[in-house]
Amino acid sequence: MIDRRTFLAGTGAVLLAAPLAAKAQQARKVYRIGILSFSSITSDMIGPQPQRPSVVALLRGMRELGYVYGEHFVTEPRGGEGRPESHPGLAAELVRLQVDVIVAAGPDLDALKQATSTIPIVMAAASDPVGDGFVRSLGHPGGNFTGLSLQEIDTTGKRLELLRELVPSAGAVAVLWSYRSPNSLRYLAAAEAAARGLKWKLLKFEIREPDEIEGAFRAATKARAGALLVIASRVLFARAQQVAELAVRSRLPVMYDLRPFVKVGGLMSYGADLIEIWRRAAVFVDKILKGTKPADLPVEQPTKFELVINVKTAKALGLTIPPSLLGRADEIIQ
Repeated sequence: MIDRRTFLAGTGAVLLAAPLAAKAQQARKVYRIGILSFSSITSDMIGPQPQRPSVVALLRGMRELGYVYGEHFVTEPRGGEGRPESHPGLAAELVRLQVDVIVAAGPDLDALKQATSTIPIVMAAASDPVGDGFVRSLGHPGGNFTGLSLQEIDTTGKRLELLRELVPSAGAVAVLWSYRSPNSLRYLAAAEAAARGLKWKLLKFEIREPDEIEGAFRAATKARAGALLVIASRVLFARAQQVAELAVRSRLPVMYDLRPFVKVGGLMSYGADLIEIWRRAAVFVDKILKGTKPADLPVEQPTKFELVINVKTAKALGLTIPPSLLGRADEIIQ
């Protein structure tokens, strides 16, 4: 038989523990994840149902790991709207908010590097993390940066090979690049090496300001370029539709390294899947929130590269896509 005093004492302990447990639950930390996107509009990135595909992918990754928006975390998004001059201020703003972690793509990483050496940064697609100085090595980042790379430079040769397969008769290929992209010179060197191997003359056209894009296309046409390789940068990515339209107007077949160019009318791209990279970024966020230091999280390289072809654009250019290319395409846009 249970002693009455023992029963009352036990009951009191249970009654006391109940509000304490409730209070502890209420006091659970809600993490704040900063998001910096150089070409986005902030309003497209806000809340649990954002419009921006990359942020949608990140939140999907968080859900898959058991996180509930508003209960376990919230986001603090900032969009640069394609204006490079705004990036340092937006990065500094997220640092002042003392968010727990920041997720950002390649063009925003330099501003974040200048803004903080303590807040963990998850790279959602860095072109060349080691070459750009964000990490010491892929296996041992050693600082506050980790995440995923694009391997853009390593796949430059493959892009030119695919372009050559599409337009084998082209006498020369032009390269459109921007000095504002920190890895452009390394990318350019890779393009030059690949062009030599393909016995393809390379014509280089540098973009310093957005209003130079149209002139670069005119110069490439005047130089009788038969095809064009675009090296993605803040300036060109933010004006992807303009670039795609100028390519059609100039009758130039263009190869890109990122799918978004093809989505807005570009001809063809070969590169890592950006949406999958943003979804995978959630894995790094999860580990950091659970206490792992960025310095100890190896940078992840993409395991799959996708070929995307816009056949509508090919028709506008008067091109017939070889069956060999269509058969290898991961996505065909009609």
